Order: sequence, then C-alpha cells, then structure tokens
Amino acid sequence: MKNTRRLWGWLALICLLSFSVLLYMGKEIYQSAPPIPSVVQSADGKVVFTGEQIRRGQQAWLSSGGQQLGTVWGHGSYVAPDWSADWLHREALALRENRAKQRFGASYAQLDVGRQGMLDAELRREMRANGYDAAHDKLTLSAERAAAARAVAAHYAGLYGADPAFDTLREQYAMNANALPSASDREAVAAFFFWSAWSAAADRPGETGLSYTNNWPHEPLVGNAPTAANGMWSIASVILMLAGIAAMVWYHMAAGEGEEAAQVPDADPLRKLKATPSMRATRKYFYVVIGLLLTQVGMGAITAHYAVEGHSFFGIPLAEVLPWVVSRTIHTQFGVLWIATAWLATGLYIAPLLSGHEPKYQKLGVDVLFWALIFIVVGSTVTGWVGTLQRLGTDFSFWIGNQGLAYTSMGRVWQILLFVGLLFWLFLVARALLPALHNKETEGRSLIAMLLLSAACIGLFYATSLAWGQHTHYSMIEYWRWWLVHLWVEGFFEVFATAVIALIFARLGLIRMASANRAIVLETIVFLFGGILGTLHHLYFTGASTAVIAVGAVFSAFEVVPLALVGFEGWQTYRRSGAAPWVDHYKWTILCFVAVGVWNTVGAGLLGFSINPPISLYYVQGLNMTPAHGHAALFGVYGMLGIGLMLFCLRGVSEAALWDNRLLKPMFWLLNIGLFMMVFLSILPSGIYQAWASVTYGLWYARSPEVVHSALMQNLVWLRVPGDIVFALGVLYLGRFALRLLGWGGKKAAVAQRA
Repeated sequence: MKNTRRLWGWLALICLLSFSVLLYMGKEIYQSAPPIPSVVQSADGKVVFTGEQIRRGQQAWLSSGGQQLGTVWGHGSYVAPDWSADWLHREALALRENRAKQRFGASYAQLDVGRQGMLDAELRREMRANGYDAAHDKLTLSAERAAAARAVAAHYAGLYGADPAFDTLREQYAMNANALPSASDREAVAAFFFWSAWSAAADRPGETGLSYTNNWPHEPLVGNAPTAANGMWSIASVILMLAGIAAMVWYHMAAGEGEEAAQVPDADPLRKLKATPSMRATRKYFYVVIGLLLTQVGMGAITAHYAVEGHSFFGIPLAEVLPWVVSRTIHTQFGVLWIATAWLATGLYIAPLLSGHEPKYQKLGVDVLFWALIFIVVGSTVTGWVGTLQRLGTDFSFWIGNQGLAYTSMGRVWQILLFVGLLFWLFLVARALLPALHNKETEGRSLIAMLLLSAACIGLFYATSLAWGQHTHYSMIEYWRWWLVHLWVEGFFEVFATAVIALIFARLGLIRMASANRAIVLETIVFLFGGILGTLHHLYFTGASTAVIAVGAVFSAFEVVPLALVGFEGWQTYRRSGAAPWVDHYKWTILCFVAVGVWNTVGAGLLGFSINPPISLYYVQGLNMTPAHGHAALFGVYGMLGIGLMLFCLRGVSEAALWDNRLLKPMFWLLNIGLFMMVFLSILPSGIYQAWASVTYGLWYARSPEVVHSALMQNLVWLRVPGDIVFALGVLYLGRFALRLLGWGGKKAAVAQRA
C-alpha cells in the first residue's frame, strides 16, 4: 500500500475534481435548458398549447414507450422517427406551403426559384425566432405558424390513436394502434413534440444561429447546421487524443523496461481450494445469467425482425401480445441485467476466496439476495409488459411499469428495491473482504482496496436512478440517466471487473502482485480521468450549453487513450495461457479476457470514437452507428468479461470430471464470430448509409420510412440473420456446457481437457 499511496492520492484528487466539474455542468444544463412556457399562443392570443400539456405530453410519451419507440433529441430506439426532427420538418413544410398559397396562390413546388428562395429565407427567419417572453412566461407564434403547428398536431393525434389512415405508417414505425387511448394525452404528446422541436430551432436569447440544442438536428430548411464550436472542439479532441496516446505509449515503454516477469508456479495455486458454502451458493446466479442471456438473444431476434415486419414475426401477428416496445425493453434491460448479475456473483464468490474468511450467515445472505434478484427481474418484466399491453397510464408506468427510458426502464418501485439489493450485496462483499484488508500481511491490499471501493461505488451510485422524478425537465432526466448508464455500467463496473481480473491473475501467479497493485491504481486513474467527464458526450444536444460540448469533447477523447494499449495487454494475456501446463485449465477464461481487449479496441475505441466527436455525433446521433458501437462494446467488452468471470467462478464450484472444454471452444468462437458478422455485415453498414442521408438531407430523412424501409436497409436487416444464428449457436453451446456441469447430457466420467 505504501508504494501506491501517491497514486491513491492522485486518484482521489481526480475523482474529486471530475465530479465537481460534472456537477457544475449539471447546474449549467439546468440553467440553460429550454424553458417550458406556461402557454404557447398565436399572435391573436389564441392558445395553441399550454405548459401543462407539454409536461403531461412528456409523461404520456414515456408511458407509451418513450425511448423504446423512437427518440427525442436523438436518444432512444431507431425504427420510429426522432420525433423532434420529424415534427420540425413537418412544421417547416406546412408553414412554407401555407405561406406559398397565401402569398402567391400556388403550392411551393409550382413557384419559380426566386419566390422559393424568398419563402425559404422567411421560413428560416421565423423558425429561428425565439418568441419566448420570460417576463410573462409565454411563447408567441405567428398566426401562420400556429396554424401549421395545429395541422402537425393533428397528424400525431391520428398516429397515436386508432385512425386506420395511419395503419401503414404505424407498421413502418413498429407501433401499435391506440398507443395513447386518451384524446387529451394525444394532444399533450403533440405539445411535447412541438416544444422539443421548437427548442431545436429557436435561437437562444442573445444568440444568433445557436439553438437550445446547439442546432441539432441537421435540418437545412430551418438553417440548423453545426456550430463553429462544434467543429473546433472536435478538432481539439482529436489532437488531444493523439497526444494522450503518444504519452501513454511513451510511459508504457519507459515503465516496462526492467519489469521483472512473474515466476509461474509449477502447479495450480487454486487446485486445492475448497469452496466455502457461500461460494458454492453463487453457482445458481450463473444459471440465471445464462437464462437472461438466452432470453435477450430471443428478444433481440424478434426486435430486429420488427424492422422488416412492424407487427409480425414471419407472418405471425406477434405484436398483439409482444409489441416492439416490450421486446426492445427486455432486450436492452436483460443485456444490462445478465452482465451485472455475472459481475455481482463474481464479487460474492471472490471475496471469501481472497480473505480466506467466511462470515457467519454469509451463505444465507447470498441465498436471500438471489431470490430478491429473481423477484425484481421477474416482477419488473411482468409489470412493464402488462402495463404496456393494458395501457395503464403514466402513474403506473413511472412507478411500477415501464418508464420508457433506454437501459433504465423499470418502474421506480423496482429501482428502489434494486438499490436496496445492491446495498445488501455491498454489505456481503465488504464483510468478507474487510479481514483481508485489515491484515497488514495480506498480499495485494491495494487491489483488494480497489475492489472494495469500486463495489461501494456500484452499490451507492445506483442511487442516481432515483434522482429524476415524474415531472423532471427532460434535459435533467437525460443528465441523470447518463450518470447511471455511463458511470455505473461503463465506469465503476469496469473498474470492479478489472480489479477482479488482476486479482485472479495474481493469485494464479501469472503476474506479480506488486506490479498488479501499482498497475490497477494507475489504470483506474487513466480510465476515470476521461471516463467521468466523458459522460458529457451524451449530452451535447439535450438543451446543454456550449461548455458541455467543450468539456465533453475533450474528456471523451481521453476515454480512448487507455484503449490504445489494450491490444498489447490482450496479447500479454494470451501469452499467459501457455505459461505452464496447468494454465490450460483456465484457457477459455483467459481467452474471454483476450476477447475483451480486442473488442475494447474495436467496439469502444474505433466505433466509439467514430461517433463521439461533436461534429460526428451531430450527424449520426440517433442512427445505427450508435447500436454498432453499442453491440460491439456492450457484449464484446462487458459481455465477454462477464462470461470469463463466470467460467472462473464455475470452475471452483463444479466437479472437474464434468468440465468440458470441447463445448467452450465452439462457444467462444461462435459468440465472437457471430458478433463480428452482426456488427460489420449489418448494423454498421446501415449506420453508414443513414449517416450519408443525414449529412445530405437532414436527420429527419435518415430516420424516415423512405430510408429505414428502403430496399438497401431491408437487405441489411436480413444480413443480420447469419450473424444472429452463429451468435445464438454460441449461446446454446454455453447453455449446454452449463447443463453438463449439472450432470445432464453425459456420464460422470472424466472429460478430456483439450482445446
């Protein structure tokens, strides 16, 4: 610990400063978020929308699917439109057409170029005019624009209702009829969409050419184009990323000189390990992990197919009982849950292993936590499903059903219960680890301290899911949601898992404990230096100020820096698999960690940075470039990490005679090859095509049925099938391997341990 004390000081300072800045940026977002006027009225004083309708519309949209059915300001799912961009384009067209007929008695398309140019200029001037009177808290529109807004509102009232004239469009959006049964809710959701589009085009007070959303989305009709700050900070981010990578490589080369290699033991140090009762009790967690993964894969296949047949699965009208909103919610939510469960179970398993101490009633605690987890997963899934099918309203959706927020959709009651469960998990891990931390003779105390600290962050930082309420401004909902998705999932869980891997390798004798102690603290410093403030790259266009773009762009670039060497670390990890004959027993665990390094470089590094600079994200936010990065990073990095940790833990609580590496080999290769095919044959090409459409014509077009359901896009969706099949076979091999460990599907005879 003494050798790393200075590094711990730097880590504490970086975390303190980074979170201080992140909280300050939250204040900036709160203060600069677009206002919600008490009334939206026309110049003649007639009410178009009320502030209460706008607030109610946000709740109604979230209860009808929210980010699981289209997006607002680019966040959500990708088959239905971005409603902000869609409204903005429809309103601009309607206003321009009305003006053409009133002014010249002909449609816009029939006018000469000169008159069209005049109308285009007037349109941009009017759409960018703010019109909000802060003193009286009202937003005033011209009579012509008010008429256009009412016409567009009627479109959404029909779309969210049961009007058969919208059946084709609803199928293209994978949207069920009567998504909002109440007419007042349909009027309210139109008001919310109007407000989100007005915020995207209206210049901020005292600014020219800068909207509340920093001119997002790209919409040539209203003059929405990237700002100078957007481009300048993108350039700065690339320069700083290159400088950071150069510094990292230089430091790595300098620090690596004279590094003493570990002396690998002649025999497996964990061979004679006797698992404690609580360690054995974790095995059932991993079978839940596999069950959740299988379900996620099935729901993913259904969700992907809805992009072709909006309401059917190969002709079966599946959407009547399993609509897109439900299938996508389960697919995304279970993806987070099975990975988190694998990591949480690993914490429960490894704590007694490291300390050699089994606290009293530890097994009982592990069992109670398991059944609490089952209750939360099943309960939140069923209530979300029922709430969506029965359309039980905004209160039910927020508190018990589906909140409509991507990756954190479960109702507030379930979030509270999960938070309590995570605190109980932290208590179980801490009581098992503390004896090892208190013992000054314990080897690797820095690693154990990092493990405990990251576990505390995992338990405590889930509280950010409780930070927003039913009536919170949408900009602040997004701010707190990304605290949870980015910091909790991509931040502290990754630090926790990295510490676990280092401890595993150190206990196996594959790396020196002294080297691991220093390396893990240093890597955490580098990772959190960019990772904490890198959260802001999700918030460029959610009503934030230019300062958020500046800070987010710079520190998001630094997130890529540590990934520059993960390929080298992966190679070093692979070399350890041949360090001694007994290491072959852990071959597929180690190769899963190697895969993590590869996908970190590809998914988090290359695909992540391809969309993170402000100038790039301006055009591709809300397009399939994001799920290309998401699939490669979420499963490739965190999923393979979870599977590797699961295999290590199962090795210690299973009979050696039932362990079959012959099933793990196809599992590993099928999962990785299937994921590669899925991303690079289907999702990424469709994202590139949409990016071209967005740059050329605007985001509205890239998300329109003309593009999403074009022949090219439909063929790219079908190209997912081969990768999906290969990937699913890998999951089935994993399931078969797990059943073999229970003694099913084979005799209890020794299985040849060959690759």
